[in-house]
Amino acid sequence: MDARREPRNHQRKRRDGEHHDGDQTLTFVPGPLGPDGLKRIDAYWRAANYLSVGQIYLMANPLLHAPLKPEHVKPRLLGHWGTTPGLNFIYAHLNRVIRERDLNMVAVWGPGHGAPGLVANAYLEGTYGEIYPDVAQDLDGMARLFRQFSFPGGIPNHASPELPGSIHEGGELGYSLAHAFGAALDNPGLTVACVVGDGEAETGPLAAAWHSNKFLDARHDGTVLPILHLNGYKIANPTILARMPPEELWSLLVGYGYEPTFVEGDEPAVMHQAMATALDSAFDAIAEIRKHAVHGATQRPRWPMIVLRSPKGWMGPETVDGKPVEGTWRAHQVPVAAVRESPEHRAVLEAWMRSYRPEELFAEDGSLAPDLAALPPKGPRRLSANPHANAHKSASLRLPDLRRFAVAVPEPGRTKAEATRALGAFLRDVLTLNAEARNVRIMGPDETASNRLDAVFEVTDRAWQEEILPGDDHLARDGRVMEVLSEHLCEGWLEGYVLTGRHGLFATYEAFVHVVDSMVNQHAKWLKSSRDLPWRRPVPSLNILLSSHVWRQDHNGFSHQDPGFIDFVANKRGDTARIYLPPDANTLLCVTDHCLRTYDRINVVVAGKQPALQWLGPDEAARHCAAGAGIWDWASNEGEAEPDVVMACAGDVPTQEMLAAVDWLRHHVPDLRVRVVNVVDLMTLPARETHPHGLDDPTFDSLFTRDRPVVFAYHGYPWLIHRLTYKRTNHGNFHVHGFIEEGTTTTPFDMCVLNRLDRLHLAQAALRAVPGLGAHAEHAEQALRAALARHREHVRRTGDDLPEVRDWAWPERHVHEHPDRRIEGDIMQCGPADAGRGGAGRARPSMTGRSSPEAGR
Repeated sequence: MDARREPRNHQRKRRDGEHHDGDQTLTFVPGPLGPDGLKRIDAYWRAANYLSVGQIYLMANPLLHAPLKPEHVKPRLLGHWGTTPGLNFIYAHLNRVIRERDLNMVAVWGPGHGAPGLVANAYLEGTYGEIYPDVAQDLDGMARLFRQFSFPGGIPNHASPELPGSIHEGGELGYSLAHAFGAALDNPGLTVACVVGDGEAETGPLAAAWHSNKFLDARHDGTVLPILHLNGYKIANPTILARMPPEELWSLLVGYGYEPTFVEGDEPAVMHQAMATALDSAFDAIAEIRKHAVHGATQRPRWPMIVLRSPKGWMGPETVDGKPVEGTWRAHQVPVAAVRESPEHRAVLEAWMRSYRPEELFAEDGSLAPDLAALPPKGPRRLSANPHANAHKSASLRLPDLRRFAVAVPEPGRTKAEATRALGAFLRDVLTLNAEARNVRIMGPDETASNRLDAVFEVTDRAWQEEILPGDDHLARDGRVMEVLSEHLCEGWLEGYVLTGRHGLFATYEAFVHVVDSMVNQHAKWLKSSRDLPWRRPVPSLNILLSSHVWRQDHNGFSHQDPGFIDFVANKRGDTARIYLPPDANTLLCVTDHCLRTYDRINVVVAGKQPALQWLGPDEAARHCAAGAGIWDWASNEGEAEPDVVMACAGDVPTQEMLAAVDWLRHHVPDLRVRVVNVVDLMTLPARETHPHGLDDPTFDSLFTRDRPVVFAYHGYPWLIHRLTYKRTNHGNFHVHGFIEEGTTTTPFDMCVLNRLDRLHLAQAALRAVPGLGAHAEHAEQALRAALARHREHVRRTGDDLPEVRDWAWPERHVHEHPDRRIEGDIMQCGPADAGRGGAGRARPSMTGRSSPEAGR
């Protein structure tokens, strides 16, 4: 084993005293850094450490020009010190290799709670003052830098969007490596340094993310350099990887497919030289990998990585109140707590800060010493200023003409098609049109073909860097479909991809998208914060397609039946969340076309993959999607009078069941005046002040009336509709049917019956909601009860639905009542449009997102 790379046991040798000797000098040791280079990089590290401690503790007296007093200290001490000196150490050394090798690099910091160090480095590089001029490199600017951290009206204590150069929050651990690989995809000139904390390395998403190297194409993608930072402890416990026997850790990382170099110790001079050696070796190896890739190497390369083992709270107080701090869990957050109240603790803090010798690092006016100011890279080569960390490559996709993929619907409800199969053909051409730009990808957990999107394999393959065997299906090194059985990886890759300015779609089964609830939550928070920052460029939307949904998981059973992700997304801010429930193929095409054009959004689209009845021709679909919700005149029989009941629906299966219910009512209770309203954009339902897509009250009332009963067939949990409409005039008359946690392995129609979303229960609800029907309603209800009994007997005896249910279509007699419905025009651009009642609903500026990266916020 190469001695340079071999891990060794690390045993910390403790020094006496409660803080490091402020007069301690750096002893030169041989290595790639000469005496002057070693001294300067160590000074730069000390400067970053000093600024980091100051941010956690101080609100005045930034350079300790006066003895530290209680009023100089923040009343509430918030922040994480333990990981910060290690991050500052890594940052200083990345700056060296960027400068010396002219690298184009961004960094993803998994321990995002080490933000004091990341902010300090952005400040030292000058980027922070360029973006925030009141935080300049002077005494007043340093005071503001310290005061703002974790302070009301200031900045968060994680690597939030306010931090220039950041694309990763780090508030929730586990996603850094997936984000890093997503950023590197289709970025051949970019290096992404990814620091993984040893606490984060214990999470499931991170454990899966090590395998991302099996998907990175050395010819067309960028480089990811993982740096595993072992400082030994989490909040109160040791970390698993730091306590593993060295040989076992080595074997684990080699088994993941990496070539690890270990940098271990606590003496600064030794560690600086070792880190410089490790980085030089890593980038020499990367250059060799790329050279071989250009010359046609076919084997998956073994990419380098670095393991940095350093004490937690390195170079901070060794002991406080007689208890060890440096190198222990006590260094995790605020090592010295009662600084305002305790003169003893205040003395410890002052001695700690003076041990960095700030008078050597900063002038009296707070400016950085000139020899240190010359150390960072310049301009866009700075980690805090690299344009890739601010959606640098953000550009609109080239999208094909939707006419080519539209499903012909000469009559409503009498043609069947697979909605997602039509979408697959559309996505195939999206990939083709953008093949040269390489700015779009599709991610999914081994379900692209299952979800009927397999037309994309006519023009691309699945990305794969491992061995390809005869019989393997559509695997290639440069495939643009990313499939792995980890929703965390798919979603994380896509986040890193869009945050660096590219476009994509994450397609997955509806029930299992919950795996990434918290990831989507973190991304929503990132978007919300970034929208308030004028210097942050808009990023392409995170597009999530949910297929194989709850109503067609009858074959897989209860475990696969859950539409609750919609509820989760509906909780997000209105300027971020969008939820679409297209009822058929043409509306799905329009919705997806729209979503791919938007920025700074989380778009959730729910669409089935099974053959289903089609309702709207392409032109009607475009108008309907532009409106978001509308009356389907061709399915209604209200005439010019007010309806007796409004039959509303949202979702493909609910739409079919509702229209079957309307057909039943029109046959059995012909005098009942029925209005059919379909909702494709769920966020039209809340009030306008709650969501920008919300219909204004007059328009909402014109659809749902002010006083008539509304029977609503909804794809998900019914209480969400009540929550979205609670401010509406007629909310008290809404009777919502949806998924009520009744599921099993059964037939498709029986799934609806179990949850009272079927046509029979919907018709029954309409009869019970409309007053004054008398004996006519009683006879109709008796027929409904008989039909339900017949259904139950049939499915339990045959295992299949009744033929009249399975083969139902919208009756031709109803089509003849609206002969104008047969006319189709050319498909329109999906987006804001004025729309009449005939299939499109009332006019509404809906489906509005940011249509270009330069659009106003």
